[in-house]
Amino acid sequence: MNENSGSLVMRNGVFGWLALATGVLLLVPLVAMQFTSAVNWNLADFIVGGLLIFGFGSAFVLAARRLQRRYWLATGAVVVLVFLYVWAELAVGVFTHLGS
Repeated sequence: MNENSGSLVMRNGVFGWLALATGVLLLVPLVAMQFTSAVNWNLADFIVGGLLIFGFGSAFVLAARRLQRRYWLATGAVVVLVFLYVWAELAVGVFTHLGS
């Protein structure tokens, strides 16, 4: 039995929790749209946002399953940084014109 065997990351149920967390995070712009016109998401924005959140979360889980626990923090930091870069590119095109 390895050091990570009792961890939530090792259980397949983690993907259900990840889906739930994705849904909860997507409620933030949905609720904000009810109170301000500054947030104006359409269905495609919610789909892309959900795919990004769930996809990068899943990527972390799958990577963490193959790595020793001591590398999880660094792996998580890399996943978060890449997520933020992709999100910013799609939102406003920081380094390219994808978001413009």
